[in-house]
Amino acid sequence: MTKKSTKHHVRIGKDPERLNRRFWDEDADDYQAEHQSQLDVSTMGWGVWDLPEAELRILGDPTGLDVLEYGCGAAQWAIKLARAGGRITGLDQSRGQLRHAATKVTEAGVDVRLICASATESPLRDASFDIVFCDHGAMSFCDPYRTVPEVARLLRPGGLFAFNISTLLRNLCCDVGSPDAPITRRLHAKWFGARAFDWGDGTIDFQIPHSEWIALFKEHGLVVEDLLELRAPKRAASTYMDYVDHDWARRWPAEEVWRVRKQ
Repeated sequence: MTKKSTKHHVRIGKDPERLNRRFWDEDADDYQAEHQSQLDVSTMGWGVWDLPEAELRILGDPTGLDVLEYGCGAAQWAIKLARAGGRITGLDQSRGQLRHAATKVTEAGVDVRLICASATESPLRDASFDIVFCDHGAMSFCDPYRTVPEVARLLRPGGLFAFNISTLLRNLCCDVGSPDAPITRRLHAKWFGARAFDWGDGTIDFQIPHSEWIALFKEHGLVVEDLLELRAPKRAASTYMDYVDHDWARRWPAEEVWRVRKQ
């Protein structure tokens, strides 16, 4: 999740997903080597600080439910949910990440269906899932004005959409003038009009103001149940220490989890 930046707000090009797919295909091996010690643990945890699902209770009991991990990477979350009794599908557009996912699913001996497809236009049928979720994943790297209507299409009535994403505050505190793009205690860009961010490392990331999220959910029949602003624990270890300074993440939220429900 290191983000070295020469730009901040950017105009959305014709195909940001193509850029992101290329990045994740090329980076998949290095990413898994760097972070699998955290991602492969047996318990379910959210975000860079691996905050326990057992405490946050974002997804609840998946037993007997159809669950889609929306940008599954190497399917570490999907595997844990399959062990917990869910019927799990993992979707990702990166073949590089899915190669790792296929290996891990086989080694785990669980039933996880893996699909290589765009999160903005998947081949999955309408109303196929009780839960659609991601921990960063597709909601970090795809335009929300395309993902939210797609999720609404995929969810059954009463279904849960939950996702963790970088806060807009964190993104706006990125010092784009620095070669290492540290997260500072000053704002470096405008809140209004935020949407796409180019960190100069090959990806385009997405985030919008809260008021736009709420309006977008409402437009597509989704009702907000909760918004959790994640705080780093006092003594936290993480393989993502370059994502945000620990002291910063104790003072201000670097990640947020949305829980919304389809009407």
